[in-house]
Amino acid sequence: MTDEIKTDKTVSFGFEEVSPEEKVSRVKGVFQSVAGRYDLMNDLMSAGVHRLWKHDTIAKLNPQAGEHLLDVAGGTGDLAKAFIDRADRAGRRRRRDSEAQATVCDINEAMLNAGRARRDMAAYEGRLGWVCGDAQALPFEDKTFDALSIAFGIRNVADRAAALSEFRRVLKPGGRLAVLEFSHMTAPAFQKLYDAYSFSVIPRLGEVIASDRESYQYLVESIRRFPKQEAFRKELDTAGFAAVSVTNFSGGIAALHFGWAA
Repeated sequence: MTDEIKTDKTVSFGFEEVSPEEKVSRVKGVFQSVAGRYDLMNDLMSAGVHRLWKHDTIAKLNPQAGEHLLDVAGGTGDLAKAFIDRADRAGRRRRRDSEAQATVCDINEAMLNAGRARRDMAAYEGRLGWVCGDAQALPFEDKTFDALSIAFGIRNVADRAAALSEFRRVLKPGGRLAVLEFSHMTAPAFQKLYDAYSFSVIPRLGEVIASDRESYQYLVESIRRFPKQEAFRKELDTAGFAAVSVTNFSGGIAALHFGWAA
């Protein structure tokens, strides 16, 4: 009989260091708690600007008729819906009638349920799928998708390298990857102001609107622990993505990392 092999590896959960397994469990708990108010809180925290960032992310992906998007940590389906809409417009311009599709994959069933319940999703029935799955072990075959997006989700993954490897695996050769995430401001003076806002206002909003200060305290801390733009770009390089570019939004409050699957 052999002893069970244990690991001392830790990962960040906000400002805490925890085991990867504990992070997965606690992140599930965070989004289980905030699912019902997720869209509203995003609007309040960013004054609605997150919608512009998502619009530009979809524009960068350049959806086409007949393509299939995987939206990881897709929450309530904003990007998936926008991908289909833009692909349909592209199809009409090119007189192509093949329908684009999107699949939302999220580890949290409560977030998927919140997305399914949205009234505006009825129009996408048969074209938009919902799958409960882990970014670190995606339940899809190799080379399935034309494009993959993840918005404000990669910092919540316990093992980013494993997730990026999975993203590359499920993308077709030449497939596009778009990672939209809160990041670090390019001007240090503004970073201090933004930090003051984040740590004083956002947890309070979470307490008032979602009755959950603790979850939003974690979200603010997780943003500060996420790598700076260049460091994360190198992670995508290491994962095998080609021609990785970085676009800063709102002075670096958020950043879009974009690359191609070889």
